[in-house]
Amino acid sequence: ASHRSLGESSGINAEYGGRGHVKFLRCTNCARCVPKDKAIKKFIIRNIVEAAALRDIGEQSVYKSYILPKIYVKLHYCVSCAIHSKVVRNRSRENRRIRTPPVRGPPGRQPQQQQKTNN
Repeated sequence: ASHRSLGESSGINAEYGGRGHVKFLRCTNCARCVPKDKAIKKFIIRNIVEAAALRDIGEQSVYKSYILPKIYVKLHYCVSCAIHSKVVRNRSRENRRIRTPPVRGPPGRQPQQQQKTNN
């Protein structure tokens, strides 16, 4: 005899895998507590100096081949902040099952969407 009622699930699914409990993170935007496996993670690599000032600094620098360091930041978002700041978008019920990450192009450029042709 099962101790579970008919409506309850077994607690094992593709996303969390029956893990039980995980540590909590704080959302970068609103400081909400989010489970680590539920948080939407975004890793940003950025130059310390923006592109406009990069050339000016290169001209004024004494060192000719000096490469400026980069800033490495890992952002953690709760679901509502990730949707609000357009890190993720809502998808149709069929497309939610697709768990492979989308194809990424070169950084800073949005991938062009393919148009459907009805032939």
